[in-house]
Amino acid sequence: MTAIRDQKKDHLLTPENAAFVVIDYQPRQIESIKSMDSDLLVKNVVKTARVAKLFNLPTVLTTVNVKNGVSKPTIPELKEVLAEEEELDRTTINSWEDEHVRKAIEATGRKKIVMVALWTEACLAFPALDMVKEGYEVYAVADAVGGTSEEAHRLALRRLEQAGVKLIGWVQLACELQRDWARTETAEEFANILFKS
Repeated sequence: MTAIRDQKKDHLLTPENAAFVVIDYQPRQIESIKSMDSDLLVKNVVKTARVAKLFNLPTVLTTVNVKNGVSKPTIPELKEVLAEEEELDRTTINSWEDEHVRKAIEATGRKKIVMVALWTEACLAFPALDMVKEGYEVYAVADAVGGTSEEAHRLALRRLEQAGVKLIGWVQLACELQRDWARTETAEEFANILFKS
């Protein structure tokens, strides 16, 4: 990739300073989303994951209540993109309160965290709030998350923004990481994700 600025110290997101955290994209959670169309939600989170994969962002993937048989694992469309990522299963609603998940995020060595989670009002809000308090910069991909109602989703995003979480969309994320069409190593797939699928 052509270096425009210091990729590790840049105030914007870069492939060298950001990590990707994916929380609870499981069938039951998808079915319960009322703040946006579920097909669009799945499409957007898959595109977000493809962007993260394209730019080799360290990724943490977590599920809730799979090992105890209550819930099913990550939806196939997303798991296909993140096939190499271990699913860290937990019982806590706040994934930051799970030692394995927290240590996995810390192990990325990145302080800028791009996060998607279901639901906005719980599994996104709680760890994001904790991470901001711990000194992380959290970027919530607002068009790839959803809540149990439009109001719950809206209020959660408002609370997150008030606490310092940065709201972005998946297209903005893709463009911020690509930054220059002359970066030919990623430009073709970047365009495919944006325009073809």
